[in-house]
Amino acid sequence: MVEINLNRRQFLKLSGAAAATLAVVELGFNEKEVKASTKEFKIAKTKVTPTICAFCGVGCGILVHTDDKTVVYTEGDPDSPINEGTLCSKGTTIRQVYTSEKRVEKPMYRAPGSDKWEEKDWDWMYKNIAKRVKETRDSSFIEKEAGFITNKTEKIASLGGAALDNEECYLLVKMMRGLGVTYLEHQARI
Repeated sequence: MVEINLNRRQFLKLSGAAAATLAVVELGFNEKEVKASTKEFKIAKTKVTPTICAFCGVGCGILVHTDDKTVVYTEGDPDSPINEGTLCSKGTTIRQVYTSEKRVEKPMYRAPGSDKWEEKDWDWMYKNIAKRVKETRDSSFIEKEAGFITNKTEKIASLGGAALDNEECYLLVKMMRGLGVTYLEHQARI
């Protein structure tokens, strides 16, 4: 009797290979029938555009499949030396940035105490945001503290989100630091 020493992993590989071989032999395999029965893939006639994921500083390569109307599919770029075709959960769902039905395309404003959102134009939004930021900063600005120059405000905070790309984060931090904001955080964790 021959004794075979297998660890668990080797046993599972051998068992899987044996099961696959038996299935092919017993059920039969006709290559022509398999090719004839395949359906057309959803990405078969799409245009593929390579790009870079914008969600963090890694710069993973992404292939974006588009048809005439919309983004159909996104996947990691296997030719990218950075991610070699793999993507994190944020990179995998980057298509939703373009295709989400909940995507807000116009400025929405909800007045204090109101339960309804109303559409406003960009000029109105910019002016109101700038006015409120200036009022808050001017009323809470601390130029000196304990004899040291601080030039800060503690009544404004900034929280960046995982949906911001590198360039947006950079500009947001520069603007907040220029205003003297001390409570500055970025939530890029999943």
